[in-house]
Amino acid sequence: MTRELLRLGCLLMVLAAATVVWPHAAGPAAWQDIGQLEAMAKSAAALRLPALTEKQRLLAGPIPRQIQLTQCTDAVRSRIGPAPHMNDRVLVELRCQGTTGWHLFVPVRVVGSAMAVVAARAIVAGSVLAPSDLRIEAHDIPELPPGYLDDPAIAVGRSAARPISAGTLLSNQLLIASKAVLRGQAVTLLADADGISVRMAGRALTDGMVNQRVRVQNLSSGKVVEGIARSEQVVEIIFQ
Repeated sequence: MTRELLRLGCLLMVLAAATVVWPHAAGPAAWQDIGQLEAMAKSAAALRLPALTEKQRLLAGPIPRQIQLTQCTDAVRSRIGPAPHMNDRVLVELRCQGTTGWHLFVPVRVVGSAMAVVAARAIVAGSVLAPSDLRIEAHDIPELPPGYLDDPAIAVGRSAARPISAGTLLSNQLLIASKAVLRGQAVTLLADADGISVRMAGRALTDGMVNQRVRVQNLSSGKVVEGIARSEQVVEIIFQ
């Protein structure tokens, strides 16, 4: 979902939530303070988002001031909606469960600047990234792609999923985990039973990334077993 669609969706949800059937009551209605709701949304978002730096702040909504919500007779509850691959924005649902029940969705995002990893040079598709391929720069948060990386160590050892131009902001979508074990290569089989560790020679029958299941052959017994690729050329045997 693009950022424009996300903002549009949030606005539509806010406007939809403002359609409230008011209870009949004597005297003038008391309205919920909109500024207070935005502050509640920011407080809820702060519990989900990474800690802010001195150059960042949270921006909620804004909730249109023309929206009028009857003052909640009970505590207003908050809930964070799912935000996969997003570390700079969330959608907070505020819900009144009192006799004047209502709910609305408030988008909260981080504004300011953040450190982000960029390609220090052009990177060929399939290349395994080294520290020299990367640098870290400060960027305005609206410029950052979903799933952007803020630590070069996260990218080192991963492979480029496609050609990457110099200066490109790196994200999870541009990188794939490198394979720790390749089909046909010699591996060390590690077995641990009752506190006793045994190492033996084996051969990988399938490719596997770190912590993925792979099939391997014990070269001593010829038996084919399943294990988990724990690191480069090391496979831990799984005992059923």
